[in-house]
Amino acid sequence: MPFVSSALRQSAHAFVIVLPLMGLAATAHAQADGLPGTDQPVARGLAIAQETDSRDKGWGDAEADMEMVLTNAHGDTSTRELRSYSLERTDPEEGDWSLIVFNKPRDVDGTALLTHAKILEPDDQWLYLPAVKRVKRISSVNKSGPFVGSEFAFEDFSSSEVGKYSYKWLRDEPCGDLTCHVVERKPLYEHSGYTRQVVWTDTTDYQPRKIDYYDRKDALLKTLTFSDYRLYEDKFWRAHDLYMVNHNNKKATRLTWKNYKFHEGLTEADFSTAALKRAR
Repeated sequence: MPFVSSALRQSAHAFVIVLPLMGLAATAHAQADGLPGTDQPVARGLAIAQETDSRDKGWGDAEADMEMVLTNAHGDTSTRELRSYSLERTDPEEGDWSLIVFNKPRDVDGTALLTHAKILEPDDQWLYLPAVKRVKRISSVNKSGPFVGSEFAFEDFSSSEVGKYSYKWLRDEPCGDLTCHVVERKPLYEHSGYTRQVVWTDTTDYQPRKIDYYDRKDALLKTLTFSDYRLYEDKFWRAHDLYMVNHNNKKATRLTWKNYKFHEGLTEADFSTAALKRAR
């Protein structure tokens, strides 16, 4: 999956209560949807992640416009305009490639982030800073830092490849008008800023609806919600509204997407460090 790229705190007592309430109906549902049963939480969690991934194959490359709205703890906002490019990769050792370029305001115009996602190896990421005309490689130990003042970390702009995490199904529960699988995933790669993420994935289209991120002290740090999903080419779902809230500093960042285009002929050359300097 391109970017995505993760909490209700569930006490042990509440968890024990939920399972009996699900009973035979949950087991029947597990059999009907083809997933491992609820008595196999690890296998079931992995299968849900694999199903999500399998439904997002074959998009090739994509472009989209994006607006980023930053909101501080006092409710003041500032807006930035960006352009996003993505390239689907089929190498089993690598994830997808992405390029994000700022267009407005003037003080960040031309700033660009290039990501070559990996599975268990550290992602390759570079940041181009036009003010100093310099391409800066992002260290693997610094990927938990904020991306250009937003509540998204550099790590959050990497594609969510299945092999990056271990999985455990927790429960199924209502999420708005839908029903969601709730799965805990833990990063297997080094230097993650998160101990774990809890992901709500709808049981109809297998798209993420919410992700809770827990910090290195295993405290709830951020919540990302996905909304305004639209279907492209009768196959590819894309959320057009992503809203990240930081529970510690009370800041938030909203990303809204528009003008999605697929199969535009992008190649690996468009995702090189040399391309960073001329990206617009």
